[in-house]
This record gives sequence, C-alpha cells and structure tokens, in this order.
Amino acid sequence: MACQVNIQQQAGERSKRAILKTASAVVSNNDDAHKMVNTPYIINEIYDILQKSTPFELTLEALLALGVIWIVLYKRTTKKPKSIASCNEENALSKWVPEPLVSEVPDDHPALRTRTVNGTVGKRVNVDGTDCLNLATHNYLGLAEDEDIRQAAVKSLRKYGVGSCGPRGFYGTVDVHLELEERLAKFMAVEEAVVYSYAFSTIASAIPAYSKRNDLIFVDECVNFAIQKGLDASRSKIFFYKHNDMEDLERLLQKQEAEDLRRPAKAKKTRRFLVAEAIYMNTGEMCPLPRLVELRARYKLRLFLDESLSFGVLGASGRGLIEHFNVDKTEVDLVSAGLEWSAGTIGGFCAGSSFIVEHQRLSGLGYCFSASLPPLLAQAAISALDRFEQDPRIFEELRDRSRLVTDKLPTLSHFQSRGDPLSPVKHLYLKSARESWTVEKALLDKICNECIGNGLAVIAAEYLEAMEKQCPRPSIRLAVSRLLTEQEIDDAFRILQRASEKVLAVAG
Repeated sequence: MACQVNIQQQAGERSKRAILKTASAVVSNNDDAHKMVNTPYIINEIYDILQKSTPFELTLEALLALGVIWIVLYKRTTKKPKSIASCNEENALSKWVPEPLVSEVPDDHPALRTRTVNGTVGKRVNVDGTDCLNLATHNYLGLAEDEDIRQAAVKSLRKYGVGSCGPRGFYGTVDVHLELEERLAKFMAVEEAVVYSYAFSTIASAIPAYSKRNDLIFVDECVNFAIQKGLDASRSKIFFYKHNDMEDLERLLQKQEAEDLRRPAKAKKTRRFLVAEAIYMNTGEMCPLPRLVELRARYKLRLFLDESLSFGVLGASGRGLIEHFNVDKTEVDLVSAGLEWSAGTIGGFCAGSSFIVEHQRLSGLGYCFSASLPPLLAQAAISALDRFEQDPRIFEELRDRSRLVTDKLPTLSHFQSRGDPLSPVKHLYLKSARESWTVEKALLDKICNECIGNGLAVIAAEYLEAMEKQCPRPSIRLAVSRLLTEQEIDDAFRILQRASEKVLAVAG
C-alpha cells in the first residue's frame, strides 16, 4: 500500500515539473506577456495551484496546456498542402459547363400551340381574331360579364387597391373578406365559412387539415386533380371505389370493418373520411348523395363534399346538391366550393360548423400561407351572392339550357356523351377509340381547332396523364351558359358535327 502511494506521489511530482517547465517556456517565448507581467510571481502562483491538485487533475491540466500551446503557436502558422481531392474538384469545376435554364423546346410542344384571346371572356369570345360562341369556359350564369358586378369590383379596386400581398392571419384581412365569409355562411345556412384565395387550394388544403397519417379516406376514383393533391398531402391511406358505385364502396367499408374487429385497439385511434364531388368535373355526373349519407351514418365516416360545380347551379336557391336532394346539411361535415364557376370571380370557400371551419384558420395551408383574396374579387363574390338572392330564376334558366344541350347530344354522330342532364358540364368522347391516349387527344384538339375556325370556342379537357390517379379518357368538355339561346345551341352542334366529320375523314 505504501509503495502504491509512493508511486502516485512520484507521478504527481513529475507532472508538476512538466507543467512548470511548459509554463516557463510559454512565458519566456512570449515577449509581450513577459513585459506586461512579473514572471516569478506567475510561476509561484502556478506552483501553489499545482501543490493543491491531485495527480489526475495535474495530468488533465498538462494535456490542456499542451493543446492550447499547439493551437496558438503551431496551427496558425502551418499551411496545409492542397489535397488530391481538392485538385480534382478544381479541375472538375474548370471543365464544368452549366446546362441552359431553358432547354431546347420542340416545335410541336403543346405550350407553343397557344391562342390569343382578346376582350371579355363571356358568352362570345374573340380567339385569334375570330368571334366565337363560347362553350369552353365555366361561366355558367354569365356573371363574368355582368356590368353591375364589374362596377362593384372597380369601386372596390379604387378603395382598397389590388391587394395586400399578405396571408389572412398576418396583414391580409380586410373588411370585405369578413363580409364575404359572413354572407357565405348565411347563404349556405351554416354557422361559419372560410374563404381561400384559389378554388384549387380550397379542397386541396381542407383535406390534409383534418386527415393525417394512418387515417383512412374512401374516395371516388373520378375525383378532380385538386382533390387528388389533397389526398397526397394528407399522407392517409386511400381507398378508391368505382365511380358512383355504392356497392363497391360498401364492399370496401365492410372489408375495413372486418379489419377493425380484428384489431380493435388500432381501430379506436383511426379516423375515417369519405370524399366526393357533387358534380364530377371529369364526368359531369352527380354523386348519389343520399346513399353516401346513409353509408356515412352506418360506418361512422366524416363526409367531405366538393360543391364547386353545383354551387350556383343546383337547388331552388342555388345552394348545391344538398339542397337539390333535400339532405339534412348536418349530415355533411364539410362543404367546399369554388367561386370561379357560377360566381364568375376567383377563390373558394369551405362552410360548416364553427368547430370545423375554425380549425382551418390554423391548419389550412392555403389559408395560412397564401396571399389573401384581392378585395375587388371578394367584392365581386359578394355582388354575385346578391344576384343569387335577388333573382333565383337564373338557376332554373341554367338547368333548362343544360337539359336542352343534353337533348341535342345524340345528334352528334361521331361522339358519345357523358354528363347529368342538369349538369352544365358535358363530355364528348369519340365513338371509335384510337390506339392510344395521345392519338385520341390529338384528334380532339384538331376538331376543336376546326370549330374555333368556324366560330365555336370549345376545348379538349386537359389532364396530367402521368400524374392523374385515374387519368380519364380524352374528351371535349362543353360548358353550358344560361345566356345561350336555342338557336345558338343548334349552331354550335352543327359546327361540331361538321368539324368532326372533316377531321375524322382525313384521319381515317
């Protein structure tokens, strides 16, 4: 034991002598420090500290002192030679040629096949200098060319300017936004409404605001692209059922119910949603809302309904499919709609209970992070609601025109059609399918170009073929306006028939 203590004492003495030697060397090598302080005094102080330290502390202090000396005296003066890797990097950078920001564009690229539209886009539109009857844009009630609404928007522009360029929760809210939300809630007969800046971002933000990872969403396979993006953003587990096939939906729900019985603990934590469109943009057909409500109640689902195409179209007051089928509005948890169709402006809204809507003000990405709707467009929406309430006959007039167009569809010998008689959106498909999606789309584009040249503005529906979940078959999408006369509808179908005959005769 005494031998062990003696060894420790000797090690301590050796550490003390090493530190004293190092400290003396540092002081003697530093001329400035030597001039400013008294060297013997410092050495005595260091010696007193070393006398009170344990061997472990002395060893640690010695290592730290050596490290500081190495950093101060040697590292700053040592220049590292360039490594082989650095030389290779410099050689590679000297030979690197950046790619152009815009690559070479082929002459037949779709983006180059643009047309110039001059003037107001209303019932008639000027395309490349040709005056055309317009069946291409979604201006169902003709409010985009309503002079009273236009003047109200101009007045708002002079008062508020173009817009705040800020989100609603920061400095983007002005009084017309609050008035519009109040008017929409009153018109839809719900507790509250929230306004978004774009129709696309409305439903695309609403879905992921509620449905999260590990939740379940049952959705029609023909939903529009905005809903598809909302499904992607939710990161939930998605079940697509066949278009308007309630038996297929119930089959999926029964399968999930059996899975829930097998794993009750997980089922208790899982939320389930049902998403549908009132009128499907990709087919023009209505969803069977009463049946959806029945399945919702039986399997305990939360129902989201996109009324973009039915708002201002269906129902005695233009409130949409819920009013059309006289369904209790409390059976639908969330209603969303765009203002870019019947209302003739920009933006969208979600309506429902205060509990549902308020959540979006904190979690709806399109609401929280997008610049607010310009006040002039909000005022245009308010003026459109005034028109809805003052003149509800416009909805019946639109439905009459939609029925009339449906009755004329069989006269087109080269097309088969799709769309509900009351829907303002109709799809025309070639009766004879072509060898590929691309070839068929190109044929429809040629027919549309021929129609435009003869005074009828129609377009083929555009889809992102590689990104759509269930990319629809190419079609010509007709948009009906209540301002169309029977004679104009007859003229439109005559042009369509002649154009299709001419193009398909050449194509063979």
